[in-house]
Amino acid sequence: MELKTYENDPEVDLKQIEEEAAAVASEVCDLAGLKAGQVLVIGCSSSEVVGERVGTHSSMDVAKALYRGITKVTAPKGIILTAQCCEHLNRAIVMEREVLEKLDLDEVNVIPQPKAGGSFGTTVYKNCKDPVVAESLKQKADAGIDIGGVLIGMHIKPVVVPLKINKRNILKATIIAARRRPKYVGGARAVYNDALE
Repeated sequence: MELKTYENDPEVDLKQIEEEAAAVASEVCDLAGLKAGQVLVIGCSSSEVVGERVGTHSSMDVAKALYRGITKVTAPKGIILTAQCCEHLNRAIVMEREVLEKLDLDEVNVIPQPKAGGSFGTTVYKNCKDPVVAESLKQKADAGIDIGGVLIGMHIKPVVVPLKINKRNILKATIIAARRRPKYVGGARAVYNDALE
């Protein structure tokens, strides 16, 4: 199956996608209060970004623009970027080997491809120094960005809290973002730390 290219397409501005991805990542990192060493999971449909149904117009051009925008924000902050693969790989997660070891996750043997893993997962894999794929994040992400309705909530530590972000789209894809907060314990007499909410 041939991949769609948008390198010279006047309808799809790759620079705009990069800028919008950076804006979303910046807002999510700020609202979630992410710090160096915390994990951000990204689920992405490059097809949805260009206004097509998920899985129908996978594009490495679009994925690379998204990756450039997101990493402009996450890399300088030391935030760990992970990428969810598509359902063909059971939503496995791409990351650096050192992250897999730090989080004590289970490696699986697969190399993401645009049509089996997704263009964004493939892009992250190709940009890792020592890429691996984990079966699951085992709910160890601190926040997540869902680009195009691909469902990432299962990767975030409980309790998952939706983030009300101002930037709700990257090109034509709907953005949903979430962060985690520690569980409340106790009862009527408990006092909570507002900084953790």
